[in-house]
Amino acid sequence: MTTQPSPSQREDTPLFAGLPGDIGFSFEFFPPKNEKMEAQLWDAIEMLAPLGPDFVSVTYGAGGSTRERTHNTVARIVRETSLVPAAHLTCVSASRDEIAEVADQYWNAGVRHIVALRGDPPPADGGRFVPHPQGYASAADLVAGLRALHPFEISVAAYPEVHPEAASAEADLDNLKRKLDAGASQAITQFFYATDAYFRFLDKALAAGISAPILPGIMPVTSFEAIRRMSGNTAIPAWLEQAFEGLDDRPGPRALVAATVAVDLCHRLYRGGVRHFHFYTLNRAEQAYAICQLLGVRPKAEVAG
Repeated sequence: MTTQPSPSQREDTPLFAGLPGDIGFSFEFFPPKNEKMEAQLWDAIEMLAPLGPDFVSVTYGAGGSTRERTHNTVARIVRETSLVPAAHLTCVSASRDEIAEVADQYWNAGVRHIVALRGDPPPADGGRFVPHPQGYASAADLVAGLRALHPFEISVAAYPEVHPEAASAEADLDNLKRKLDAGASQAITQFFYATDAYFRFLDKALAAGISAPILPGIMPVTSFEAIRRMSGNTAIPAWLEQAFEGLDDRPGPRALVAATVAVDLCHRLYRGGVRHFHFYTLNRAEQAYAICQLLGVRPKAEVAG
């Protein structure tokens, strides 16, 4: 007896046939720097909120440079929408007392989910992480500290193609395990474009005793040169470079190609068993909305106003 292939596996099924409806997804935003960017962010939130994401995360700048703006954005999401916010929090340039103060503010504002990160060092430190003398030395320590303060749900970062500063792939995986053992409930990956890298990473994580969910981070290409600068250890496949050749000055065609590439990536991940996708929106709603539309996601209710 043969098993019928799923709709996404049949050769006669179009690439953009919606997934069966059993997927979860989340969005990441960054705090605005000025009034114009704030308007763009809230336009994005209002467009994407009706899709009903599981949560939305808000980033924290290098060295805690966006601390106040991150808090204000998250607090407004709590006040004005039914979305579940996840606030980023880092170890960089902050004492344990300062981090506790921020965590208390989030808790008091109704935030129950934290994305705990070591964080990127400020340029003044020459790109090298230096722990604050009274601070946390690692993301694992930060997770443990947050868990001691409040019963937050905590997400942490994972790197399918290894963190650029890691001594080895094994050391990087050990660090992920320490973060999860300290109290984190799931990990969210850095963006990637090679599904094999993600699935190999999952296999290694399972072999290392990691059973927590590891959500794939999906980064639609808004600028290929920007992706190249941000890639770190992330492989840029030749086919991806060819797909975006000559499009950096053509935003319309680039957005169409980017949505197509992201949807194809999600379909391939789905066929491998993935059921949750974390989208890095860069505060641009149209592309994220189009990708969700092509994955079969439809608005649930108006939850932002």
